[in-house]
Formats: sequence, structure tokens, C-alpha cells
Amino acid sequence: MEAKLNEEIERRRTAAIIAHPDAGKTTLTEKMLLYSGVIHRAGSVKGRKADRYATSDWMDMEKERGISITSSVLQFNYENCHVNLLDTPGHADFSADTYRTLVAADSAIIVLDGTSGVEKQTHKLFRFCNRHSIPFFIFVNKMDRYGLDPLVLMDETEEELGIELNAANWPLGRGNKFRGIYDCNEGRAVIYQSAGQHGQEELEEQMLELDSSGFEEAFGAEQAEALREEVELVQIAGTNFDRDKFLSGEQAPVFFGSAQTNIGVKPFLKRFVELAPPPRPRGGVEPQKQEFSGYIFKIQANMDPNHRDRLAFMRVCSGQFEKDMEAQIVRSDKKIKLAQPRQFMAQEREIVDRAYPGDVIGLFDPGIFHIGDSISDGLDVEYNEVPRFSPEHFARVKTMDAFKKKHLRQGLEELSEEGAIQLFSPWEHGREETIVGVVGQLQLEVLVYRLEEEYGVTAELETLPFNLARWIEGEELDLNEFARGAYRKLLADKDGYPLLLFKTEFTFERDQRDHPEVEFHDTAPLHRD
Repeated sequence: MEAKLNEEIERRRTAAIIAHPDAGKTTLTEKMLLYSGVIHRAGSVKGRKADRYATSDWMDMEKERGISITSSVLQFNYENCHVNLLDTPGHADFSADTYRTLVAADSAIIVLDGTSGVEKQTHKLFRFCNRHSIPFFIFVNKMDRYGLDPLVLMDETEEELGIELNAANWPLGRGNKFRGIYDCNEGRAVIYQSAGQHGQEELEEQMLELDSSGFEEAFGAEQAEALREEVELVQIAGTNFDRDKFLSGEQAPVFFGSAQTNIGVKPFLKRFVELAPPPRPRGGVEPQKQEFSGYIFKIQANMDPNHRDRLAFMRVCSGQFEKDMEAQIVRSDKKIKLAQPRQFMAQEREIVDRAYPGDVIGLFDPGIFHIGDSISDGLDVEYNEVPRFSPEHFARVKTMDAFKKKHLRQGLEELSEEGAIQLFSPWEHGREETIVGVVGQLQLEVLVYRLEEEYGVTAELETLPFNLARWIEGEELDLNEFARGAYRKLLADKDGYPLLLFKTEFTFERDQRDHPEVEFHDTAPLHRD
């Protein structure tokens, strides 16, 4: 049993793939599935005119807009490793979902747009990885387009992120002359023969030495010589890969390629499973510990429109999970049977009999799980890894159809339990209205769409003129005083805690100064039961 557990732990690779919007993150995810043999024809993330959509974009709104709205779990085997790949939204409005998913990973893949380099969202993602000690890879995408010079991009990325970079490969050619990569680990060029059917199928590869006649034939004498000099410069001036620095987040290996045309994807996938760390200890608990434990980092309702089901995504942290085992929800001390566990390929899933540390599985949720719940069989442990966020956009929500009010309430409650929205009500007694809070404005559009598509409710939103929120507490707190005033608004969250909304930063700073007896918090207190 112990030997089997250790073997399975060493095989696990759990990584989140993250990026600034439009960097090509979901396209790279799709091509990793293609080269792992899970799919035989890659789909498109562009929506509408595509004959096949990206596997990880399962929600209709994602297909229509060509963006990722919610995180997806994709599981596959490659080179004797079992990979849990977590595809996350790139848009900043859905960053709460991205960050919750990111902490469930043992490493990350940051996709950079080779035509743009480091962007605003890239900075935020890097800082989050750094703060949570998550080692990461960088895949510089879109080398089939003319963009930043690779040497300049490497220098700027090192300077802006404050991290040491190691060139794991080097691009051979630029734009429409991008034909392959030089694999610094193998010491050989990898030349691609054809762009295939717009990258929907695997490309033929040819391994060549830089001084071979074949390399010269592929690029022509003049360009071949220029590429040899460039590679030699990178080898002389570049930084050697240091695994300890990589694992500590001080160094990141950089891979160049084109997810759209498949160039460089297979070498990246191969090197990823070699370098990515297996599951790490969490909450002081080693993954090799025999007792099972895990935690819920995401809840998703209505993944299957035909059954209106609800799944809790659990990261296994220690021991062996077995179908139908009994375990305890630490928060409530409630003993439950973990029946019908699923493993994922985005929206598709199948029953799994067992799972190991690093695996992400779906548990049928009749409404008993909360995001952040720790689940254990014999371990006195509570994982506090799931980050919480303060909403920045607020709106009253209602429906004019009196017969749909019950459906509206159900939809809002279920979506709030997913973490997609937060629910509030007026602090004043007797006022019946529902107020939602979200991190990003686009989440309000998704809310209206999902209420109609999944719950049959046409909702109306009235946005509120507040953009900063703080939970407040204190022994001498006068809530009546805070309930007055045109520049702030007092609400109650779903657990009854007071939340104060501010129209301006100035109003918030003034209240902080004038009320030293009050504590202001940018996240809600933990659940109480």
C-alpha cells in the first residue's frame, strides 16, 4: 500500500495554465491534449465559425465569445505521468476563480504573447505565484507572428518580473519564417515539416544538428548561419537551469513556440512532465501520509444541463481516496459518504474508483460543501489555502416575473456558493431586496446569462455607485451611524456580518481616521456554523 501510494504520488503533475487575455492559453491547453493522445483533432477558441470548439471551453457563453469564463480540469497521461491540467480564465474580471484554482496546483504555466511580452495581468499572476511559492514555466506563444525580439523579450521579462530566466529552447526564424526550435536540453534543432490543417493535427518533426546540411537546406545558408550565431550567443550568455531555484520561484525556464501551428508544443510537454514537481506538502501534511485528506477549491453548478447537477472540485492532499469512502467535513464535523466521484475532461467526466495526492476529483454536492472546506478521514487538519476576495462592483437584482422569484433566489444562492458572486441584503430591517457583489464587471453579464440559460429567469440589474467594500467589526461599533450617509451604504452578507460600501477611497480613509474603534477588513470572516 505504502509503495503504491509513493509511486502514484511521484507520477502526479498538477499545474494551472494562466495568462493575460488572448495570449493563447486555451489554445496551448488544447494542443497539449492533442499531443498526449487524448484528442485526435484540436478545436478552436474563436467561437461562432469554428467546426470544433476547444475542449476546455465547455460553457456556451465561452464558445460564443471565444474566452474562458470558468476554470476547467483536464486529466491525461503522458510519459508515464498523470497530469491534472487546470485551465483558468485569463480575463481579470474572473481572477477570483483563477486564483482559487491556482492554489490547488503544484506548478503553473504562464503563457506570454510573443508580440506583447509582459502585460498587466501577467504581473498580477506572477506576484500571486511568487507569494504562494508556486514554481512556474513560461511559454512564449505566437512566434509565428512578427513581434518582440526574443533576446529583448527575455531581458524585459527578467527586469519587469525580477526573476532569473533560463532559455529551455530558442526560436528558429520569426513570423512566417518560424520553422522550429533549438532544444537547449537535447542540443539539437527540431524542424517542423508542415503547418498541417491549421494546427488541428500533429506535425511531423525532424531532428537536425545545427552544422548539418539539412539545417542549411531548411533555412538557406545566410539565415542558417545567423541562427547558429544566435544560438551560440544564448548558450554562452544564458543562464543554466537550476532546479532548486526553479522550485523556489527564483528561476523560470522559458519555452518559445506557436500553439496555433503546434510548433514547439511537443518538446514543451515532454520537458514539462520531466521538470514539474510532484505533489508538495500542504498545511504541514505530507502527501505520503496514509490518512486521506483534501479540500474544496471550486464548486460548479449545472455542468450537465440535463441533470442540473452540482459538483465540488476537491484537491487530494494526502493518502488514497477511494470511491464510497466515508470522511469528515472538518468545518461542521459532519460525516459523509463520498459517492460517485468523477474525474474530468472539462465538461465530460467519468466515475473514478480511486485518486491520489495531486488529483482533482468532482464530488456530487447536494449543498453541503463550501469553498475552502477541508475533508479528512482520520486527520485533524484544516487547509486554509483558498483565497477570498472583496467585491468591487455591486448591483440590485430582480425579476419582473412574480412566478420566477423562487427560481431567481435558487439561482443566486447556487451561484454564490460557487464563488461566482457574493450575496448581500440591506442592513435596514423590512427592506426586501437582493444585492450582488462581484470582483469584475463582466461577471454581472455572466450572471444575467446564466440565470436565463440555467434557471429560466430573465433578471434585471441596477448597478450601484460603489466600488470599494470593507467588512467592519468592533466592540463599540455603532451600526446606525454607518447606515446613514449618501457616500456609503451598509449591507449584511449572507452570514449576517456588516459590510460597508464606499463611493470613494477618500470616504473610506476618512472613516478609518474618524473611527479608530472600528476594524475594517477587505475579506469576509470565515464561515460560522
